[in-house]
Amino acid sequence: MIEELENAFITFIRTQQNSLYLLAYSYTKNEQDALDVVQDSIQKGWLALEKLTNRDQMKSWFYTILVRTAIDLLRKQKRVELIGDDSLLLLSEEDSYLNLDLQQALHRLPLQLREVVVLRYFEDLKIEDVAHILTIPLSTVKSRLYRALKLLKIELETEEN
Repeated sequence: MIEELENAFITFIRTQQNSLYLLAYSYTKNEQDALDVVQDSIQKGWLALEKLTNRDQMKSWFYTILVRTAIDLLRKQKRVELIGDDSLLLLSEEDSYLNLDLQQALHRLPLQLREVVVLRYFEDLKIEDVAHILTIPLSTVKSRLYRALKLLKIELETEEN
């Protein structure tokens, strides 16, 4: 049983490596730090693998580890202030979108709203998983998502006119 879980974890890491790196980079804004975050997260995940009770939740479980590891690194480096409204949250390669207006509007959102949209729609996570990853209440995720979509709609309608 544990061997199957280990193999599933290895397969997950291999298939998601680009997304994991880009998510880490969106927090650290530094290639080496992002690689360190991914490496540390993989180590933490491997050591805590037996705590994963539902294999179907591996993605949200590991994203939680990755996000927390990235935030911990930023706190250690006292660089949390670098992550502000003007920072860009990079999306994984398969998440590239043709609508430049949407891309620009998304990057103008405050980080708290942007990260909810990215995790929900671009990383295709359930709302419950987004709440778990960001360690915020489900109602907060819903309200941020609603606010973000409303702002995006207003922004895009303004661009059209």
